[in-house]
Amino acid sequence: MAWTEAKQIAQTILDGFDIHYQLFRDITGGARARFEAADWHGVQAAARERINYYDQRVQETLRILRRDFKLNDRDDRLWRRVKVEYLRMLPQHRQPELAESFYNSVFCRLFDRRYYNSANIFVWPLFSTEHLEAENPIYRPYYPARDGFVRVFSRILDRLGFSLPFRDRRRDIRNLMQAVHDRFPPNRALAQNFQLAVLSEPFYRNKGAYIIGKVINGADQTPFAVPILNDEQGGLYIDALLAGEDEISDVFSFSRAYFMVDTEVPAAVVDFLRPLMRRKTKAELYTAIGFQKFGKTEFYRDFLKHLRYSADALQVAPGIRGMVMCVFTLPSFPFVFKVIKDRFPPPKEMTPAKVKEKYLLVKMHDRVGRMADSWEYSHVAFPLTRIAPELREQLETECADSLEVDGAALIIKHLYIERRMTPLNLYLHTADEDEILHAVREYGDAIRHLAAANIFPGDFLYKNFGVTRQGRVVFYDYDEICYLTECNFREIPEPPYPEMEMSAEPWYSPGPADVFPEEFATFLLTDPRIRRIFLTLHRDLLDPTWWRARQAVIRSGRLDDIFPYPADRRFKRLKKARPAAG
Repeated sequence: MAWTEAKQIAQTILDGFDIHYQLFRDITGGARARFEAADWHGVQAAARERINYYDQRVQETLRILRRDFKLNDRDDRLWRRVKVEYLRMLPQHRQPELAESFYNSVFCRLFDRRYYNSANIFVWPLFSTEHLEAENPIYRPYYPARDGFVRVFSRILDRLGFSLPFRDRRRDIRNLMQAVHDRFPPNRALAQNFQLAVLSEPFYRNKGAYIIGKVINGADQTPFAVPILNDEQGGLYIDALLAGEDEISDVFSFSRAYFMVDTEVPAAVVDFLRPLMRRKTKAELYTAIGFQKFGKTEFYRDFLKHLRYSADALQVAPGIRGMVMCVFTLPSFPFVFKVIKDRFPPPKEMTPAKVKEKYLLVKMHDRVGRMADSWEYSHVAFPLTRIAPELREQLETECADSLEVDGAALIIKHLYIERRMTPLNLYLHTADEDEILHAVREYGDAIRHLAAANIFPGDFLYKNFGVTRQGRVVFYDYDEICYLTECNFREIPEPPYPEMEMSAEPWYSPGPADVFPEEFATFLLTDPRIRRIFLTLHRDLLDPTWWRARQAVIRSGRLDDIFPYPADRRFKRLKKARPAAG
């Protein structure tokens, strides 16, 4: 009887995952129609909706299990049998790694964390995905040395299967040919295996569709991406050719929204991408194509393995300590861990629940390359022997409600994990003139891009922004974030008496939603070098009329264009049409 019940429980969990994956593919597969219809608001709504699918199916599966089986008490023998039966169902499955992760999610929401071990869950994967293949090949090979680049590019475009025509196909291919000539050595020796390998399905995000592929020449593999945009007048056009690991990695950045790419076998897509972006982990690539829950699983596995093969201590992250979060890091591991403090000192008017809401807002929103994505975890165990005394003291003083000691482990009940960046204030402190120019330009552009996405950071202090490895400035402190359209941007009123300008206290009373952009200069531009550059490049950010104009654009329903690649990579177009962003 126990065997029958175990098999039924296992089948119920796998059925829950299969329903989830089918719904996931349904909404992902609709990306093509939304792109061709230029339904940009529909694109954003689908992206938000898809993020919630996983938790909805887990909760649905839990309700079925509780309804149909007596699961009030955990039976060791039963659940070990359930895991065995679940494993028996996966050899022919096309997403076994995701199904394992779904099983973990169900089990961990049923039972206490003391049962989170290899006997009960898939701490480590038991199925290899290395040779998993979809029914249809995930990529196609093309041979320019045999067929010529013009014919190869034409075939690639044909096989995309768009119902909309390319506005000027000859021009697009000519632009691609010129870009290949400009960016690749003309006299480069071609190996016998010279070819282009192109993923069969485009990657969709925001207003763009991307052809993703690689140039194979001998032992070298060079990634490339071709953004395709909709001119919103019934035609498509190719906007750029991106090539090389840095440019492709930026398109797949942790600060951007997740791609929609329809695939039967996600592992095969990730295996195709991994050699092309060597600095990105498997967890980050799964996350980039929408499987953020499995990305969490892979990240934690990477972290456990790193702990085993390292000896440095977890320590307080460098930089100015925040009022809302305790932030710590492991120097040998390129991520930071953020724990919400129990209480916030004045003038912060915030609760831990409100902070969680802000992080969820960012997760659900288009991050436009300017807000760091984060993985959210519950009940994470850290070895006490690896926690520096200063960090432990800070956590116990400021985050006691989130802590629990269990033997040799410190359990943090709730935390966020993000890619580590250099805080902008520290970067500026040691930067030379050229680096300051670049950083201030990026800082202002980050504010502009956030505004275009209807995001107001709330706190513009440099410590709340980070600098990525590629020199991009990204916002990462979300406790004061809000929608731009919720703000009331005002000019500072004239003082009733001239002497009041010299007063330490303002002569005007701001309302709860009032923002005075002119004040930004007082707090941000105290360094003469930074002030000079900022006023040259971004003076308009100190003007309330600029902010009100951004609000008017958003309220009109128009979505501004923010491209995940430099403007100088975009092809010139003779006919002016409204462009689309990626």
